[in-house]
Amino acid sequence: MTAHDSAPGPAEPQPDGARPEPAPSQQASDHREAPPQEPRNPFAPPSSYRSTPAAPVPVERNASVPPAPVTGQHDTRPYGAPLGPLPVARPGLAGYGAAQGPQSPVPPPPSYQVARPGVYPPGQHPQQPGRPAPQPQVGPPAPPVEPWGEQQAPPAPSRRRGLGAGAVAGIAALALVAGAVGGVAADRIVDGSDRRPVDVSLPAAGTAPGEERPAGSVAAVAASVLPSVVSLQVEGADGVSTGSGFVIREDGFILTNNHVVAGGAAGGEVTVLFADGSERPAEIVGRTPDYDLAVVKVDESGLTPLVLGDSDAVVVGDPVVAIGAPLGLNGTVTTGIVSALHRPVAAGDSAETAFIDAIQTDAAINPGNSGGPLVNGAGEVVGVNSAIAQPPGTGAATGSIGLGFAIPSNQARRTAQELMASGTATYPVIGVLLDSRYQGEGVQVTTEPQGGQAPVTADGPAAVAGIQAGDVILSIDGRPVSLSDELIVAIRAKAPGDTVTLRVRTGDQERDVRVVLDEATSE
Repeated sequence: MTAHDSAPGPAEPQPDGARPEPAPSQQASDHREAPPQEPRNPFAPPSSYRSTPAAPVPVERNASVPPAPVTGQHDTRPYGAPLGPLPVARPGLAGYGAAQGPQSPVPPPPSYQVARPGVYPPGQHPQQPGRPAPQPQVGPPAPPVEPWGEQQAPPAPSRRRGLGAGAVAGIAALALVAGAVGGVAADRIVDGSDRRPVDVSLPAAGTAPGEERPAGSVAAVAASVLPSVVSLQVEGADGVSTGSGFVIREDGFILTNNHVVAGGAAGGEVTVLFADGSERPAEIVGRTPDYDLAVVKVDESGLTPLVLGDSDAVVVGDPVVAIGAPLGLNGTVTTGIVSALHRPVAAGDSAETAFIDAIQTDAAINPGNSGGPLVNGAGEVVGVNSAIAQPPGTGAATGSIGLGFAIPSNQARRTAQELMASGTATYPVIGVLLDSRYQGEGVQVTTEPQGGQAPVTADGPAAVAGIQAGDVILSIDGRPVSLSDELIVAIRAKAPGDTVTLRVRTGDQERDVRVVLDEATSE
């Protein structure tokens, strides 16, 4: 069937009430149709460092004095398991003991007290192994012994020539002078004055304390960005959690992640801690789980906002700086590079899954960094830190493994403007259901209705473009796709009304079709 370039028609109306039952398919316009047998999501939002268990518990709310986090407990969704025992070096390996081979473990000394150098208690002077301590000698010295053991006879006393009276007088005078000099020297040796320099000043540092750092250095970037980065404490029914955020407008608007403030959305409390130590209560202006972004506002003016840069200009290898409050440590700065672009990340749980066309970085990101800025060398925000990869088979994250993901700043700008204007956000759709069981090349449109929805929405963008049930989408704007999430993420990176080019295969025939993206409202 030929492609059409006409404008999209209205999207198929959805029935009131609950969403359709999960089915083994996935819709590009609605990420919540994920199959129940999908493998566990390898991405974890590094949100928040929880101070109480996930089960609902009574919370005593006190905005001025927030409850202190309980050590060792973390949010069950954002990972952050406590550290286990540290590895202990094994004796017997090379470098432990003598060079002759493995040694037995040496028992530790009875205490860690160390005597002053050169001072030892009686009977505890260090001796060489295997040799007895020397005994004090009593009586006259023994005659010398030759190396082979024979005793040598003492030398015979020699006859000395006597001195005259003049020589004796000269020696006496010399002894008086030497005695006076020796007395002065002895006095100086006793009080140590000969060891004290006249000038006790040490070399000064080459850099003045207030000297400016070079433009573009990490120190310069941190100095310019830190005053605009905040920490958020959220009290909700499931306990207290912390995250990060940053000022985007001088009149008190702050951007963060949705999963940071979601716990305070239903009657909870959100408190913002600024870099100068001041605290302000905040209210949630709007949030969207589809992009994992939220905007909160404090009653404050004259704040310094950060500039949202152009994330499309970012290239792999660019240096970046991540700033936030990991584990509640406010104002933490870590550095790295842009490791990859356009990483398809589906973060969150099945109820609120965010599809992110993410920037990957190796800058250390840990629980509590969520919502903080990822900035370039000019101090411009290029991403919002949102998720961390966790190794396969781990139920909870163990900390940064050098695989962090940030929402691109261009996406954050569009969504933040919508949240500030209306409290809600929109996202683009093409109006098809995707079959997540398909294993071939590309992504297949499902062949059967799922949950009461047709494979292709009637009069939707895909239907208008000629896409049919069972068609396989091979690429979007020349970018190959092989998973449903990849196609959804690539579409979510656009805006409603944008036009994309899809490579579609029907049977054995391939063709390019242009699709004008429709608009859906985030719940």
